[in-house]
Amino acid sequence: MRGADQQQNHIFSYISPEERVRKDHPLRAIRAMVDEVLQRLSRRFDAMYASTGRPSIPPEQLLRALLLETLYSIRSERLLMEEIDYSMLFRWFVGLNLDDEVWDATVFTKNRDRLLEADVAKEFLAHVVEQARAQGLTSDEHFTVDGTLLEAWAGAKSFQPKNQKSSSPPDDPGNPTVNFRGERRSNETHASKTDPEALLARHGEGKESKVSYSGNLLVENRNGLIVDAEVFQANGMAERDAALVMLEKLPGRQLVTVGGDKGFDTRDFVKECRHLRVTPHVTQNDARPGGSAIDGRTTRHAGYAVSQRKRKRIEECFG
Repeated sequence: MRGADQQQNHIFSYISPEERVRKDHPLRAIRAMVDEVLQRLSRRFDAMYASTGRPSIPPEQLLRALLLETLYSIRSERLLMEEIDYSMLFRWFVGLNLDDEVWDATVFTKNRDRLLEADVAKEFLAHVVEQARAQGLTSDEHFTVDGTLLEAWAGAKSFQPKNQKSSSPPDDPGNPTVNFRGERRSNETHASKTDPEALLARHGEGKESKVSYSGNLLVENRNGLIVDAEVFQANGMAERDAALVMLEKLPGRQLVTVGGDKGFDTRDFVKECRHLRVTPHVTQNDARPGGSAIDGRTTRHAGYAVSQRKRKRIEECFG
């Protein structure tokens, strides 16, 4: 018998989001880890908020929502609020019931900025890393660094000459007609009008240049877990500069190794690594003028080959 395609609204619902999320869903394990960290941060939250006044978005729910935004690559807070509003899975993870009203995107953004200014988000992620260390999931001796370009939320049409004078109004304010044919654009002569800190960069020769930032990761080699991250301007040296900043923050004074691709095979980077008591296990670039900065004293050890094999895991994090 064919079922009827009719939707009838019910006055009451006795099914909770908890019952609708399957027991083996990956977000369940993440939610358990997150709740443990949030419990540790409870006193920090108490100190941030006044004891009287209008209740704000609970910081626990705010951080869970920001984590969803990262895990599912949601491009804006406005879209995140929409996703939470109609997704039972997202409501469960954040801690909202089906009848709870979802926050206004502007209010959510203001509350988010409060946490970022207080470095709570960074402390939250630091506790997550400590969880992994306490369970023996991370290495404290062997690491990998790498970077990738993060495309800025600034269109190519916003990248205009720095000394350009005001001209006639555009034919379409929302999407003006711009002709770049024959025009040479560079970071020295041009800048984005909507995101001045973003720079024009490309992944390699023959690739399209885009207004971007440099996103950089430090990953431990045991299980490929991210232990630190930095965002720099895409100035051509950002990957090496960010790597040194992250390596300098490593706890302890024991000797460690760091793997990397050919882009890290420069004499300055290798010299700075050794100054930090870090052994550079980066890929040799024999095509570099003057030859590779990594010689047989490093490559003859078995650990060098292991680092070269393990360093590929960082690409999974970027993926």
